[in-house]
Amino acid sequence: MNNHMNRNLRNGLILGTLIVVAILAALWATSTFWFPRYPWRHRLPPPQYIPGDLEFFYTAETVVSTVNVTLSVFLLLFYVSMYRKTRSEFTIGLMIFSLVFLLNALASSPLVVWAFGFQPLGLGPFALLPGVFTFGALAVLLYLSIKY
Repeated sequence: MNNHMNRNLRNGLILGTLIVVAILAALWATSTFWFPRYPWRHRLPPPQYIPGDLEFFYTAETVVSTVNVTLSVFLLLFYVSMYRKTRSEFTIGLMIFSLVFLLNALASSPLVVWAFGFQPLGLGPFALLPGVFTFGALAVLLYLSIKY
């Protein structure tokens, strides 16, 4: 019974943390103006440019990549804890796998791109899709780690 309550508390903390991280990332990304508002400086935009789309997609990508970083950290912590108990080589592989996901989420984050002085430009929804697919994979891994 106590173990079941501990699992529910842990799962609630994970879900709560993910929600708080997503909300904070969304608030921060929408409150700052570091995304390029008009990527084509001193020129007219191409005819298909819809104002606001660029900001929306990169704000959404910021939220998704921040949640992916958080999920990857949780997975890495789960696998380190599991390795301490089992000393299994397979768990080392899972730790490396989650570390690669963490590095992928960090490298694809618009925050990191901006921090290194680059500007995200014009991919539209295609900038968001890899992060969404990574989120799906990380969510499945986290679910399986929590369930078993």
